[in-house]
Amino acid sequence: MNAPNRPWLDLRSDTVTRPGLAMRAAMAAAEVGDDVYGDDPSVTLLQERAADLFGYGAALFAPSGTQSNLIALLVHCARGDEYLVGQEAHTFRYEGGGAAVLGSIQPQPIANQVDGSIALADIEAQIKPDDFHFARTKLLALENTIGGRVLGQGYLEQATALAHRHGLATHLDGARICNAAVQQGISLRAAVAGFDSVSVCLSKGLGAPVGSLLLGGQAFIAQGKRWRKMLGGGMRQAGGLAAAGLYALEHHVARLADDHANAAFLARELAKISGITVSTPHTNIVYVDMPAAACAGLAEVLNCERIRATMSPHMRIVTHLDVTHADVERTAAIFAAYFSHWQD
Repeated sequence: MNAPNRPWLDLRSDTVTRPGLAMRAAMAAAEVGDDVYGDDPSVTLLQERAADLFGYGAALFAPSGTQSNLIALLVHCARGDEYLVGQEAHTFRYEGGGAAVLGSIQPQPIANQVDGSIALADIEAQIKPDDFHFARTKLLALENTIGGRVLGQGYLEQATALAHRHGLATHLDGARICNAAVQQGISLRAAVAGFDSVSVCLSKGLGAPVGSLLLGGQAFIAQGKRWRKMLGGGMRQAGGLAAAGLYALEHHVARLADDHANAAFLARELAKISGITVSTPHTNIVYVDMPAAACAGLAEVLNCERIRATMSPHMRIVTHLDVTHADVERTAAIFAAYFSHWQD
């Protein structure tokens, strides 16, 4: 099956997507200005369009999801404050401790349930009393999707209501919130209901080359813009990047269903293979558990087949707009052939 001239198939993440010809044309045609001065029309259009789509008063274009999440935490919390967050959450585990290092904000990690949620009783138990011995609990930060799992609307309604009842603000790391909305068949506004702010990645399943959006009220975003400047996120003629994000929002949301279908197909095919265990994906992320001894050989085979994957006994495979149905069929066949031989 080896084909040395075959293009590489990258299954490591949906961050690896490349802009297609139509998106590149939109980028090339974008009108630009200086966004630090607030006069890049393409950035302004992206922000206005996103605020309308998600139902917020304003939006802010940032270089990355890590930065847009950090800006949100810095606006919601002051020095000595804390935010409640799941132990598996990206803002806690994978963003360099930025809130603590740069904002003197204490994270209060809480165990995630199997479905990715945080038990309501656990959230309530970690809200600190008004006592100078404790950090001031100011924010509940949730993530949807989390590890590819979709948090249901009923749970999110209860969690945000609980937070607001205790005087906390709410932030959603919605890096893949469009995946969650498509999977549930609901609007983007419905998917973020109850959250005072939300971060949305344009460079994952939506396929833009770079950038994320922070959404919130007008006063919140005004403060966020100040923090973005201090964090080095102010961009000048960013209209070309904004045009890619706008194209993604207008053309690549509904098609996320294709990625979900490809992930589901791949999971069903891999589940037929003896010796490995496969999760049933909610969206575009498939987890495959395999013997550690099988990993090195499989990595070699995948490399020969020009497939990039993050190899681990708990392997993550991510479908995206650069992955076709034929690609997942071929991947499943390669896995089946390898494990048939490996088990001999």
